[in-house]
Amino acid sequence: MKYHAFRAMNSEILLATEGSESTTPAAFEAVESFIEANERRLTRFSEASELSGLNRSAGRWFRASPELFDLVRLATQYHAATGGLFNPAVLVALERAGYDRSMDEIRERGVTQVLGGVTQIPEFAQLRLDEATHEIYLPPGMRVDLGGLAKGWVAERAAHLLAQSSPACAVNAGGDMFLVGLPTGQSAWQVGLEDPRDPEQNLAVLNVGPGAVATSSITKRRWLQGGVERHHLIDPRTGEPAQAEWLSVTVIDPQAAAAEVLAKALLIAGPRGLDALTEKLGPLAFIAVDRNGQLLGSEHSREFIDVRSEIVAG
Repeated sequence: MKYHAFRAMNSEILLATEGSESTTPAAFEAVESFIEANERRLTRFSEASELSGLNRSAGRWFRASPELFDLVRLATQYHAATGGLFNPAVLVALERAGYDRSMDEIRERGVTQVLGGVTQIPEFAQLRLDEATHEIYLPPGMRVDLGGLAKGWVAERAAHLLAQSSPACAVNAGGDMFLVGLPTGQSAWQVGLEDPRDPEQNLAVLNVGPGAVATSSITKRRWLQGGVERHHLIDPRTGEPAQAEWLSVTVIDPQAAAAEVLAKALLIAGPRGLDALTEKLGPLAFIAVDRNGQLLGSEHSREFIDVRSEIVAG
């Protein structure tokens, strides 16, 4: 397996492939360029991005590229499927919580000191789409953040691009992973389940086939704002960083965008909201890590856990 690492989308990106020595360098270059181009299109941290253009257009129709239109359409579907726990319209709350610039900048310079008040989250369901013209209408005052959804979406498409030169490859975009084929001589990919309390350690090993693995955590993107610890996972029901009982949730799913969205929704829902969420979504393969480092998960997750690891069924 050959590897290529770089930084994009405010995440460490790792490409892995069993491609040949002659084709792999060009494949890595093409995939890196693809990811960087989509970052430029979909980031909220650049006024020049297409997403920023959409946000500035609130109150009037905006003609979107096929890529942005596809993502926003997916966002509306996942918003409905999760009962609103996935809500891209939380951008105003993210900014009030201090996440108004990239995490790289926050780690270097700190955050804006804005606290207090109640953040009113716009009704994302009021967004409208015109399938015929690829136009999007954001109601006045609405701005959206496609962050994690876009990262999963890009990772999956990047993996398929890399697969054009290799039958077995993977893209890991900061915890959003898409796997194609299987490594030579192996019956599964082995994926470490990171300890959210200590990222240098793994709590378990997952044996997974082709498809997606995505992890959402409240321990990685954290900061102090006015002496108050904050994180990036906004509960749209309160407009505040989620009071999550779990530290992380990992979801295994055929699609990377779905895995990313479901991991966030499950983390917000927590054990008390789990039944209501799974009633809407059906059986899920997920593993949660609580504050003591214990693994809790669905029955559907057991088949992926290495026999040396222990999991408590949720």
